[in-house]
Amino acid sequence: MHNGIGELFAQALARKDGQGLLDLLDPEVDFRGLTPNQFWEASSATALVDDIILGDWFEAHDHIDALEDVQVGAVGDRARVAYQLRVVSPDGVFLVEQQAYFEVDDDRINWLRIMCSGFRAIGDEATEA
Repeated sequence: MHNGIGELFAQALARKDGQGLLDLLDPEVDFRGLTPNQFWEASSATALVDDIILGDWFEAHDHIDALEDVQVGAVGDRARVAYQLRVVSPDGVFLVEQQAYFEVDDDRINWLRIMCSGFRAIGDEATEA
């Protein structure tokens, strides 16, 4: 199974490393994602990385402080990776969890589905909510 690629994906995301993400993705990746308020689709690695992951999900003002947890595994013949990110933004400190299922061809992710928890407040923000 391709668990190493899943962990590398989580690490590149935590660094907000656009080129690192592109290196892991097939240029014509089949992507679908679900965040609390929106369904996302992309059919190119560039659109996925530039427009969705680093364009909307984690904007320039969002600092990913830490990769809190990474779990890799498989569901039958499909690889999976789950990860939690500690994100600091102008609105506070948040924990974001994403669960990804993916397939690999020629050492690149060519099929990817991600479900995201959204930004969940932690610390003082969590007690005020």
